[in-house]
Amino acid sequence: MQFFAPILHYAQLAPMLIVLAGALIGVLIEAFAPRDSRHSSQLFIALFSLVAALVALLRMRNQTSIDAAMGSVSFDGAGILLQASVLIIAILSVFLIADQENFTALAASVPGSDEERQALQTDLRVTEVYPLTLFAVAGMLLFPVSSDLITLFVALEMLSLPLYLMAGLSRRRRLMSQEAALKYFLLGAFSSAFFLLGIAYLYGYSGSLTFLGIQESVTGGAGNDVFLLLGIAFISVGLLFKVGAVPFHAWSPDVYQGAPTAITGFMAAATKVAAFGAILRIFYVSFANAEWQWKPALILIAIITMVFGSVVASTQRDIKRTLAYSSIAHAGFLLSGVIALSKPGLDASVFYLFVYGVATLGAFGIVTLVCDSAGEVGDLNRWSGLGKRSPIIASAFALFLLSFAGIPLTSGFIGKFSIFSAAYESGSTAILIAGVLSSAIAAFFYIRIIVLMFFKDPVEDGTSVLIPSALTTITISISAVITLILGIYPAPLIDFINANAFFLR
Repeated sequence: MQFFAPILHYAQLAPMLIVLAGALIGVLIEAFAPRDSRHSSQLFIALFSLVAALVALLRMRNQTSIDAAMGSVSFDGAGILLQASVLIIAILSVFLIADQENFTALAASVPGSDEERQALQTDLRVTEVYPLTLFAVAGMLLFPVSSDLITLFVALEMLSLPLYLMAGLSRRRRLMSQEAALKYFLLGAFSSAFFLLGIAYLYGYSGSLTFLGIQESVTGGAGNDVFLLLGIAFISVGLLFKVGAVPFHAWSPDVYQGAPTAITGFMAAATKVAAFGAILRIFYVSFANAEWQWKPALILIAIITMVFGSVVASTQRDIKRTLAYSSIAHAGFLLSGVIALSKPGLDASVFYLFVYGVATLGAFGIVTLVCDSAGEVGDLNRWSGLGKRSPIIASAFALFLLSFAGIPLTSGFIGKFSIFSAAYESGSTAILIAGVLSSAIAAFFYIRIIVLMFFKDPVEDGTSVLIPSALTTITISISAVITLILGIYPAPLIDFINANAFFLR
């Protein structure tokens, strides 16, 4: 038997390799560096790795290839745009995660002994979060450019396993963090099992693990259609779990509420970009000629997801659970781009994923600032009068909520208009009607929060708004500026996406 050395194009793989190298260096720092120097060292390595990866990605933006890793990774316009979105969101997330000044002030304000305060401050300064973040980002970079099922599964686990750990990093402060990590892990393991079943059925159908090989089998109709249908169904379960689509959404509210808020923002924003990137690629490349088998079911899931997320979000009394159900509704909106199965649908999805991710990160950044002596305040009733306590913070939060609602002059309006237009042009009138009605329902609870902040008197219950440090200010400010600018003048980014978003087939 003759063995061949793998042929790898390292320049095209550079963004992922740089992030992985940063994660490995972070592990070494965690193992050998003195505790006092870990935070600054880890923060520098994380930011340097992400920025260097973004620079490397921009340098190869005009290159396309399906042979970067022997046919298992495809570099094309859509993949590069999705990777750039993940890296930008990750950089902003690291600023939010690294904000230790507010954490230190919060730990000092907690009643109890000096030992208890020190334990809390130590818990809040968990520096292994940085290499975990980088490992997750590396998986997210690989996920939307994977072009065979084995690589797709490896990327899925690579991004998921660090997130399971990161969801439990507040274990010393509250049991909800432990519960969030356990639920996320168990349900994620089940979804991975379904994903593997889907791989087995698709291999049985086509005799190939590559997306292009499956596409050829679907086009030629040479396999057993039952295997194809089961393969699509089981693969979809694994992918729809990651985006929180109904009925695979059960983990979202509990994990969003229990995980540290900065981690929740990172998961909510970056994971959706990576997961929808993978969904778009596999459906647009492998399953495009079998749409009669999956499109009706996906339309039904999208409609139920939109309506369920919007209706249930309006009944929530906790801000993080409200944002969790809001993200479920947005998963339904984003499925419209998959269902469109067209170039406008792909363009609209890439734009929507970026602007939604940025606005989500900014919103969770503001949630970290509303606190009392016991920590963050999630009860919406205690957000009354926030506009009088801190007008700038409340205004920024209102901007993000209006973007989620799709109000004009925000990036959310442009995103929703584009993605619903693409769905309508593809003939999915039901998606358009359900999307507009769901957006109207969602607007109700978003505006309700704005009314609560600006038109209710503040209650003296110990709730206060922390003065954001420079790191949190960077994240919130950049998110707000992007949300506003892309709502007023989105043409340059839309034109750039239109010119560059495509999948190699």
